[in-house]
Amino acid sequence: MTTASTPELEADRQALIGLINEEAVFHGDFTLSSGKKATYYVDMRKLTLDHRAAPAIGRLVLDLVKDLDGVVAVGGLTLGADPIANAVMHESVHAGTPLDAFVVRKEPKDHGRGRQIEGADVKGKRVVVVEDTSTTGQSALKAVEALRREGAEVVAVAVIVDRKTGAQAAIEAEGLQWLASIDLDDLGLAPQ
Repeated sequence: MTTASTPELEADRQALIGLINEEAVFHGDFTLSSGKKATYYVDMRKLTLDHRAAPAIGRLVLDLVKDLDGVVAVGGLTLGADPIANAVMHESVHAGTPLDAFVVRKEPKDHGRGRQIEGADVKGKRVVVVEDTSTTGQSALKAVEALRREGAEVVAVAVIVDRKTGAQAAIEAEGLQWLASIDLDDLGLAPQ
C-alpha cells in the first residue's frame, strides 16, 4: 500500500480510492489493451474526466513527481494521459510549482508541422510520462520512445493505478523511475 505525502493529499487519495471502487471497477470478462484477459477492468477514464476526481488526480500525480529535480512538463500517449496531464498542469499552478503539459500522438501528423508531440516544447527538457493505469507498460514506453526521439529527457512514468502486472519492471528496465499513487491492495483487488 502506498500513501501520499501529507494528510490532506492522503484524504484525496482515500476519496479517489472510494470513487474508483464505486464507479470505475467493472467485473466480467475483459480483454486489456495488452491483449491479456482479465476478470475485472479499472476504467480510469471514467474518473480522469470527472469533475469530482480530476482535481485530486492532479494533486496526487503532482505529489508523485514533486521531488524529481528539474521536471518541467508531464504528458503521455493520447488519449489516456491527456486529462491527467491537464489536471496536473492546473493543480501545479495552484501549488505554485507550474508544470506544462504535452500530448504524444500515436503517430506523427501527416499534415501541418507533422508533429507527434503537441503542447510543451520537450527538447532538452526533463519530463514525466503519465498514465491512468498500465498492464505491460507498452503505452507509456511508446510515449517515452517518441519523447526521446524529440530530445526529451524522460525521468519517470507516473500512474494513478498500478495493476501489478509487469509494467513497473518494463519501465524500470528502460532506466526510468516508476511512480504509482494507488495499487491493487488499496482497491482490494488481486493481480491478474
